Amino acid sequence: MHRRKRLFILLILLAFVILAIVFSIWQNNSIVITRTDYANEKIPSTFNDFKIVQISDLHNKLFGKEQKQLLEKVSGETPDIIVITGDLIDQRKYDLEKAMVFVQGAVKIAPVYYVSGNHEAWSGDYETIKTRLEDFGVIVLDNAEIEIIRGDDHIKILGLSDPDFLTSSYIEGTDATLVKKSLNGWKDENGFKVLLSHRPELFNLYRDANMDLVFSGHAHGGQFRLPFIGGLIAPDQGLFPKFTSGSYTEGSTTLFVSRGLGNSIIPQRLFNRPEIVVVTLKRQ
Repeated sequence: MHRRKRLFILLILLAFVILAIVFSIWQNNSIVITRTDYANEKIPSTFNDFKIVQISDLHNKLFGKEQKQLLEKVSGETPDIIVITGDLIDQRKYDLEKAMVFVQGAVKIAPVYYVSGNHEAWSGDYETIKTRLEDFGVIVLDNAEIEIIRGDDHIKILGLSDPDFLTSSYIEGTDATLVKKSLNGWKDENGFKVLLSHRPELFNLYRDANMDLVFSGHAHGGQFRLPFIGGLIAPDQGLFPKFTSGSYTEGSTTLFVSRGLGNSIIPQRLFNRPEIVVVTLKRQ
């Protein structure tokens, strides 16, 4: 009798372990698409229904052979542009070729705009990364801007270089000197402004610089997400971070934070599946 009881308990434990492994694999590899409409009276009529797909924090992760799963999901959204908000690569397991597999496929779907993340800044190989991206036709917007024109109208896409080009580790904190300089130069520009920046925790700077729509990543959704609590920890925000997922609006500025696709220091997500963000512009 005791032997049967022990066997039963072992079978229960084995089933639990198998379920936990399957759940873990699903949590880290099953991509979710978050679709949102964003309305603003500053959006020109020719840009009504303009669709932006955001990719962030890939960290060299592969989703199927040749990134097939990821690229199929992006293509299925029929984006007008694709924006990449940093950390295509991971400094700890640096493999530029894996990141470029996605880029090669993405540029065939829509124009791609990119800004760097802290992992590109700390990789020691940023110039190579930038050159490879530009060779594939990606528009690199580190401390730069560009206009997208439709008919007689346009919107502006602005991009910030990651502030960690001025530091060497998380311990040194964030030096936002260059971020503030770029934002100050764009503050009084007219027209609808879309900002790409890896860092959501600098939202107050984007708001004060009169940005309209901002795309960020970096927080990995808080890594572990719990009901009624949200994300538990994020780089440069610490425990119970404020900006981890979804949209945040202050004044006339709205920030979208992607939960990202890959992992870095912490190799596991919990209730926090990899995410593609899709935002469709609507003239209010």
